[in-house]
Parts: sequence; C-alpha cells; structure tokens
Amino acid sequence: MTSQTWNAANYQENAGFVPILGGPVLELLGEVAGQDVLDLGCGDGVLTERLQAAGARVLGVDASAEMVAAARARGVPAEQADGQDLRFEARFDAVFSNAALHWMPDQDAVLQGVFRALRPGGRLVCEMGGQGNVAAEVVALHQAAAEFGLDAAALHPWRFPSPQEQADRLTTIGFEVRRMELIPRPTPLPTGMYGWLVTFAGPYTRHLPVERREPFLRRVEAMLAPALRDRQGNWTADYVRLRFVAVRP
Repeated sequence: MTSQTWNAANYQENAGFVPILGGPVLELLGEVAGQDVLDLGCGDGVLTERLQAAGARVLGVDASAEMVAAARARGVPAEQADGQDLRFEARFDAVFSNAALHWMPDQDAVLQGVFRALRPGGRLVCEMGGQGNVAAEVVALHQAAAEFGLDAAALHPWRFPSPQEQADRLTTIGFEVRRMELIPRPTPLPTGMYGWLVTFAGPYTRHLPVERREPFLRRVEAMLAPALRDRQGNWTADYVRLRFVAVRP
C-alpha cells in the first residue's frame, strides 16, 4: 500500500491539473468502446469517467477508500485495492494508469499483476513519474527531513524509473514494449508549492507532531523558491514523465 493518505477535495484543489494533463496518455489507448478497461490508481475517477463515456466497460481501483468513494460518486465502478496485489486473471483488454505507479514501491509486483490481469493481446498504457521527476522537491524534502530529525531515505515514497529500467522490467515479466519515452513537463502549480506539498508530502509530515508540520513545509518551500518560483510569485514544478505502452503477447 502507498504511504500516502488522500483527501479528494484537497486533491482537486491543489492537483486538479493531474487528470487534465493525463489526456494525451488516455488517447494512446485508442478505441475502447466495448472493451474491458482497468484504471489502475483511478483517484477520483475523472479519467475513468472519460473512458466510460467513450464506451468502455470500466473498473477503477485505488488504494484510497476516499478516492474510491469520490470515483463512485461520479458513477464510476470502483474498488479499493492495492496495486501491488492485483487479483485479476485475464479479465481486461487494457489497463490504463496515470500518475499512480510511482506511488507503488514494488514495481515488479505491480506489473506482474497487470500482466496477469490482461487478456492475451491486451495493452498497458501508462504515464508515471520518471527519472528526474520533481528532483528539486526530493532534494529539499530530504534536506528538511534531516533538519527535522526524520529518516528521509526510509520515508521516501516514490519510484521514478529510467526508460531503460522500466523497459527491462516489462520485458522480463513478458511484455512487448511498444513505446517508452521520458518527457520533461514543467508544470505550473495553481495553488503554489505550499499547496503541492500539502497534497503530496504526507509520507514525511505524518511522522511529525501536528505543530511541526507547517514549519517543515515552509522550510521546503523556502529552499525551492530560488529555483521554482518566478519574480511574479508563480511556481512551476519540475515534472518529468515516463510514458509507455506495452502489450501482453
């Protein structure tokens, strides 16, 4: 399970750009009408809803009960499940995942479960954080963690593989890799770096007393300002995305 806990309203306010920017990877699925599609790490179901509207028979799964409830509120079939322990057997024509796999430490277990869940000829279409994703934020979080007495290496929640690393992993499991690219994507933050940290830095802050959490986040924010905030006060995160398509033969 992910070390993060989620608040659907908070996510929509501070990270609503995530499903919006997932549109291009959704298009890589191609025709989905009449197909069984699993949305792995569906979040609040924004993209799952689009798949359903395109005629797919969808199922969203997410580790967060609150996100599953938010997806169901959209009329999307969704279940709470650990992406590292998928229990499906040859059930889906496609597995789609946007901005979720990097929260799952055991990438081998995730992709083995996806392989089993796909029917022969089924496709995996994914975008996740790749090598170099939010590099400045990771460095600042680790520095602040050390200053606040936390073991940053033990708490680090993300896996950002290189294209070669992920391609090798997929091939070893049995996939045929059809596409693999690393995409730098500087991403404006509508509620600033503090809003981003409130949403995504939970794996660090939950180990601090409540009264020390805001000082921790403000310290991270201050370290990042010279690199990621412009003179007008606008923040841009240094996102790098790994986008890939693989097929179960």
